[in-house]
Amino acid sequence: GLRSGMGYVGAQNLPDLWRKARFVRISPAGYQESHPHSVVITKESPNYQVNPGN
Repeated sequence: GLRSGMGYVGAQNLPDLWRKARFVRISPAGYQESHPHSVVITKESPNYQVNPGN
């Protein structure tokens, strides 16, 4: 969640997060490429969807 994201950017509090964070927009193809390749999924995790919105 939020605390993990703060750790990713090195923020110790919310104002620090606002200064350091940067949102990056990626294409659907980039989103698809960010997932593992050539992995057989027997049961999809409820909190990690390959195709969001479907």
